[in-house]
Amino acid sequence: MHAVVLNCTLKASPEPSSTEALARVVMTALEERGVTTDLVRLADFDIAPGVVSEAVREGDDWPAIRARILAGDILVIATPTWLGQPSSVSKRALERMDAFLSESKDDGRPIAYDKVAGFVVTGNEDGAHHVIAELAQAVIDLGYTVPGHSWTYWNKGPGPGDEVYLTTDEREWTDRTGRTAALNLLAVAEALAARPLPPPSD
Repeated sequence: MHAVVLNCTLKASPEPSSTEALARVVMTALEERGVTTDLVRLADFDIAPGVVSEAVREGDDWPAIRARILAGDILVIATPTWLGQPSSVSKRALERMDAFLSESKDDGRPIAYDKVAGFVVTGNEDGAHHVIAELAQAVIDLGYTVPGHSWTYWNKGPGPGDEVYLTTDEREWTDRTGRTAALNLLAVAEALAARPLPPPSD
């Protein structure tokens, strides 16, 4: 099994990322069970606006990122919350993934079938459940399967402030929930590998 984690922080490397720190809780739990992982910090790349898979301008990094996403059996979208919304970086990626709607496997089934998706949310706003719901609806539309309890989040509460997951000592629930998410993502990915989804009905 292979998992791809999209870190949708607004921060480019090597700036520390609370979103990455929490995503690594899920990654570590997967790796302990033999899953290989690939972390992609999207802010490090040039992702042009659009809803197609091919490059839309010179230097557009999306085609290579798309290939990394599709190499995964498990997709984890990790994003901060800003104004109660997923980051603009995550939305840019989802816009490009819109092309998956018209792309199929060799057997004619949607390209995201038999893949599972989960979510990691960090930020300084109340609203992680709303962010998870937005992300889940998007990937379900694309054909991903979203298991129960396949998410974790950390929010310090409403109001302005810094992301401080990296320095907080209030991690127990968040980290435990992240490890549970990893277990559930892997269990459903293995189930789909053994018994794939059927093609859409005529």
